[in-house]
Amino acid sequence: MSAVTPCGFTRTPDQGLARLHWSEAGWTVDGTEAPEDARPSPPPPASTRTQPADIAALRPLRGLEVDWPAAPVPLDGLLRLAAAGVPLTATHAPAWVPAGLAAVIIDRAWLAHEPDGTVRCLSDLRREEHSVRLRRLAHRPAGTPSVSVVMATKRPELVPGALAQIARQRGAEVEVLLGLHGVPYESVRRAVEELPLPVAWTEVPAEVPFGTVLNEAAAPAGGEYLTKWDDDDWYGPDHLADLVMALTYSGADVTGTSGEFFYLEPLRATIRRSMFASGAAYRSEVWSDHVAGGTILVPRTKFQEIGGFPAQPRAVDRDFLKAAAESGAGIYRTHGLGYVLRRGLSGDHTWQLPLAHFLKLASSQWRGFRPSLLMEDGGSRAEAA
Repeated sequence: MSAVTPCGFTRTPDQGLARLHWSEAGWTVDGTEAPEDARPSPPPPASTRTQPADIAALRPLRGLEVDWPAAPVPLDGLLRLAAAGVPLTATHAPAWVPAGLAAVIIDRAWLAHEPDGTVRCLSDLRREEHSVRLRRLAHRPAGTPSVSVVMATKRPELVPGALAQIARQRGAEVEVLLGLHGVPYESVRRAVEELPLPVAWTEVPAEVPFGTVLNEAAAPAGGEYLTKWDDDDWYGPDHLADLVMALTYSGADVTGTSGEFFYLEPLRATIRRSMFASGAAYRSEVWSDHVAGGTILVPRTKFQEIGGFPAQPRAVDRDFLKAAAESGAGIYRTHGLGYVLRRGLSGDHTWQLPLAHFLKLASSQWRGFRPSLLMEDGGSRAEAA
């Protein structure tokens, strides 16, 4: 498709809508030619990777209002903008525009929320959701990727819900690799047998380190990609497809989402964070050494090259990413709108931080379970209530 990607997407724009026109020069934005399909050389080191200059110039805009010409014209330039994550909108679409693209562009619900001057306001969230829908159209893969989903669990009561979320994944051929960590198979048999996907399971004693459990579960993986899945979190139905899409358009070796939506169970509240504990902005669509651990996705061959997960009880995700970076692997962090982390009391998690930590970093806070619309949360709302 196009060399442009959402890398560098600006979540809080400081300019309004501009107009996208068709002229003799092609699609133009306020007199500037829309981005061409420039094929870059192999990606430079992560610290110096940049986006095309013409796309960078559009990042401060809230979006582009499309002025359609009367007669059909090539859509390549418009699709390149979609591939870059630039929000596109119009009041209508001609019959010659593909139906899927037209449906997203004329959906103007995201414009109903005005920016209020705060970081990560609701207007920004709805705008980013719209951007992701456009990216999916522009970066649609030619085939269906195969993904091996690896999940280790000590909590059989969470397995049915976790497997149900895996079963509703779209755009990927999925197999499930279940590591039962001190859990007898009989306690999850019904959920496993009802799963309409290939599944392999292994029982591992409770005293075995968590990382070893993951590796033993992953041993029979047959998918092109391998991903980690946490039993207590929530995932949208396009989670796996979005990860593979990000790995493909970025050229990364490892990808994962930003971990920004949290459901704080004791408080019955959802928060969205905008910064790290250091105060640095927490961004997506960037090269980074940090992604949400419950979303790590890597080609199976690269996983084996890295050496699998570290054989330790805690900090498995952090140290896997550290080993990946030390091996020279490029790590890319994509959007986190299809993922919600559940946080109970700190003793319930391998990542132990007090609830006050998450509240301190929150840019938005809502009562109850309030994920992004891209979660299409279905029954998970009742589960969280």
